Amino acid sequence: MQCDGGLGAAVCISKPVMNSSAVLEEETAVEPKPAGILVGIEGRADDALPVWFAEQQRAAWTQFQSLPVPARTDQAWRFSNIGALDLSSYRLAPPVSEEDGRDILERSVLLDQTSGRLVFADDHILERDALPEKLRKAGVIFQPLERAMIEHEELFRRNFMSQPATLGSAKFAALHEAFVRSGIFLYVPRGIEIEFPLETFHWLHAENAAIFPHTLVVAEEMAKVTLVENFRSSNRQRRGFACGVNDLIVGPGAKVTYICAQDWSENAVSIQINATTVARDAAALNLHLALGGKYSRMESLSRLTGEGGRSDMLAVAVVDGSREFDARTLQDHASPRTASDLLFKNALNDRARTTFGGLIRVEPHAHFTDAYQKVRNLLLSDDSEANSMPGLEILADNVRCTHGATSGQLDEDEMFYLLARGIPASVARQLLVGGFLNEVLERLPEPVLVEKLEALIAERFARRAS
Repeated sequence: MQCDGGLGAAVCISKPVMNSSAVLEEETAVEPKPAGILVGIEGRADDALPVWFAEQQRAAWTQFQSLPVPARTDQAWRFSNIGALDLSSYRLAPPVSEEDGRDILERSVLLDQTSGRLVFADDHILERDALPEKLRKAGVIFQPLERAMIEHEELFRRNFMSQPATLGSAKFAALHEAFVRSGIFLYVPRGIEIEFPLETFHWLHAENAAIFPHTLVVAEEMAKVTLVENFRSSNRQRRGFACGVNDLIVGPGAKVTYICAQDWSENAVSIQINATTVARDAAALNLHLALGGKYSRMESLSRLTGEGGRSDMLAVAVVDGSREFDARTLQDHASPRTASDLLFKNALNDRARTTFGGLIRVEPHAHFTDAYQKVRNLLLSDDSEANSMPGLEILADNVRCTHGATSGQLDEDEMFYLLARGIPASVARQLLVGGFLNEVLERLPEPVLVEKLEALIAERFARRAS
């Protein structure tokens, strides 16, 4: 074995009524605590959802009420900005207007060629591109979540939120389950390989909108698929709250590539909870690109349940101003001869903050595990702050596990080299930061995906310069 190195506000809770005109009204207040969440989301249940799911949502709401609010004294929320989690002003939004919908659809393109696309705005579906006939005949399902829970109830119920949220946001996972009303369901049958990526867009549009996007991917034995999800705001300054969950079920020998490209507005708050289960000889690659949001928290669990399984957990964050990116991860090796590799890179400017808390856990009898964890922070100003907490929990023999975290600044010699050749300082800095981040992006299996994500990062730098 090798090892390298308060909110101060009252808490208000609400009782949901499951009908189309229900309003969640503040009902009880408790004495102010050092940390808390104000909950006052105006809610509406969808009568089109099945009865069993409505009952499940009521149970989730009860669970949400019973769970304690996060506190910075909790290890899972150490260094976190608890004050950003004041939810009192957010509301479920109505469908967007026809004019706004057309504008959003025109902006809902990242990839030039896809096998299918779904577009949502404020949790209402705007467009669904039909799958090619060949894929439909092969049994591939790519449809809105609300249809899947009716048309494929058994498959949906077996896999929907099948892994508990164990990295600190159990309360928010319960909130998500209580209010989720849309999202995507992707099912790839045994042996089917989808040539081109599938693409989705989830937009925050209305002022103070609250959305709860859910993604459920089930890839059966020897299947292969790539899914690219875009999370964006239609207005760069508008406030909003997103609480998303995605379940990735990777069957024996299957390969799933999942990319989350997050570019919320400068005043949005988001929590994204990922749970990936990797079976025997299967491979899952997750990449999280964080470009926007006032405060964004990402929790990612990768559980390797079958011998020979592999998980790659990647993230890139470009954070400036007073924005914060908070990442918590768990690489859980439950079977022998499994492998995982985590590589996170953050570029911080101004007064930006990042927090990383990650654990490699090797369970008993998971011998011959091969696990890596590396976090690198590039500090572009003296006021930026990076907090990294990597960790190991090894309960088996004959394993190789390494972890480490570093923080540093731009190389002065490299910067001088570019400036000496007449390259403006802002351009030189962008080139060096791009080179620093590319190590992560180049882990993607398709060059076109690398190119598109590089373009998103370049656009983020252009917005800062303007």
